[in-house]
Amino acid sequence: MRTRKSAFSFIAALLILAIVVTGCTPKNNDGANTGGANGEAAEAKVFRMNMHSEPSSLDPALMEDNVSGTIAAGIYEGLTRKDENGQIIPGMAEKWDVSEDGLTYKFTIRKDAKWSNGAPVTANDFEFAWKRALDPATGSTYAYQFYYIAGAQEYNEGTAANADGVAIKALDAGTLEVKLKSPTPYFLSLTSFYTYFPTHQSAKDNDAWAADAATIIANGPFKISEWKHNTSINLVPNENYYAKDEIKFAGVNFTMIADSATELANYETDALDYTGKPTGEIPADQVPILKDSKKDEFYQKGIASSYYYMFNTEEAPFKSVKVRKALSMAIDRQLIVENVTMAGEIPSFGFVPPGIKGLNEDFRTEVKDDYFTENVEEAKKLLAEGLAEQNLTSFPKVTLTYNTSDGHKKIAEAIVEMWRQNLGIEVSIENQEFPVLLKNRTDMNYQMQRAGWGADYNDPMTYMDMFVTNGGQNKTGFASAEYDELIKKAYATDDQKERIEAMTRAEQILMEEMPIMPIYYYSSVYMLKPGFKNIFLDYKGDIDYTRGYYEAQ
Repeated sequence: MRTRKSAFSFIAALLILAIVVTGCTPKNNDGANTGGANGEAAEAKVFRMNMHSEPSSLDPALMEDNVSGTIAAGIYEGLTRKDENGQIIPGMAEKWDVSEDGLTYKFTIRKDAKWSNGAPVTANDFEFAWKRALDPATGSTYAYQFYYIAGAQEYNEGTAANADGVAIKALDAGTLEVKLKSPTPYFLSLTSFYTYFPTHQSAKDNDAWAADAATIIANGPFKISEWKHNTSINLVPNENYYAKDEIKFAGVNFTMIADSATELANYETDALDYTGKPTGEIPADQVPILKDSKKDEFYQKGIASSYYYMFNTEEAPFKSVKVRKALSMAIDRQLIVENVTMAGEIPSFGFVPPGIKGLNEDFRTEVKDDYFTENVEEAKKLLAEGLAEQNLTSFPKVTLTYNTSDGHKKIAEAIVEMWRQNLGIEVSIENQEFPVLLKNRTDMNYQMQRAGWGADYNDPMTYMDMFVTNGGQNKTGFASAEYDELIKKAYATDDQKERIEAMTRAEQILMEEMPIMPIYYYSSVYMLKPGFKNIFLDYKGDIDYTRGYYEAQ
């Protein structure tokens, strides 16, 4: 049973009083549509949405966030792509053959696949891109996503002198052969993920190619026409895209508005066609109002994503698992989702969210996330013991960092207040621009940090392999030999029951050691202007606008 102490009731009152409506000033958008959304003749529209911040990178090898991924979904395309139901459909590959043992894949590149400069997209471009991402000198945090491929891990970790042993080979311009270490049921799903996108070979001669619109050569349905850094990115249709007749928008314009109230004002004054997740934000206190007043435009959807805080376990006081557990047990997650975020989120006591496939049904249905409970008195006891173990007489000065967002700020303020009231400790909060936050995470230059994780493919492994020792996404200092062995076991077998059992035990270890503090499972809230069709969020909350169109009401 999850214990609720009386202190939570006092904090609830504080939080409710703190929620206010903020004023804002609308912004104009360079690509604004003319006319209203209703009653006008059908025409090619520019679709306009908010990105919230500058993308961390538009280099597929270096991408690691949903802002970058949302733009990448328009300008690049992998061997495969996904439909609204998450099913794999052909992309740059028109077909593929898989050997009987499930280890060898041969992809046939479509003959009409072209880059935005008119050059053909070839199997060599995929081999180049994937081996480039694996090159240790590239520094890809997502390189581990290629470890399913024979020789990939050895090359990336430096135990192989070069990429010759990596089983990625262009047999000819139109055929890519890939050999896996063990059968991987979701490998085709991985080939639609942005780390698996091709890279034009002009990248060999320009390390900064992905930082400027003029040097980004695309292969997707759109290409970048303009990039005003920290302000906007505009896309136009790629006339060389093989399915250009399916692309109906005249363009896609992304603004970069950090303040959610300003974003909403832009939507309400018709300067945006879309507001909210995955890359924007609707003010939490406006969600209940808009849900009632904008029923035809308001959407709410549970997605396979987790919101959590990371601890730097190499730095005091977070070296102690007791301290980490104390902080996690001393907050009220239900209070946060009901009175701070208010978008239908689900309190989390594990890491794998609902919506991810398990053995026979949803993993979270089969494996309950009851690894720990909220209990203030137990948290106080653990905190005292954890500090004593490190010869600390009091809780030291600590800063919790989050990427700039009024939503993240409100959550941080609420949690810090809970810690103050329930544990008697003071924690500072600090916002950082997203690229800065990610750089500090990579460098382990933080104490506590806000994080979120959405599925890269529909399997618990997309969450579990993040925290292997020295993993590309494991920037907590956490290391467990047992955890690593469980992940290896799940990688090596195609017995789904054995895989699920191994990953279940791995999640248990993660919650026992608590290098991360789970807070809630996401729900996406967004609004879309009437008339816009075929724009959807998939099971993991990614938006697909590539085949969208406008139809006059």
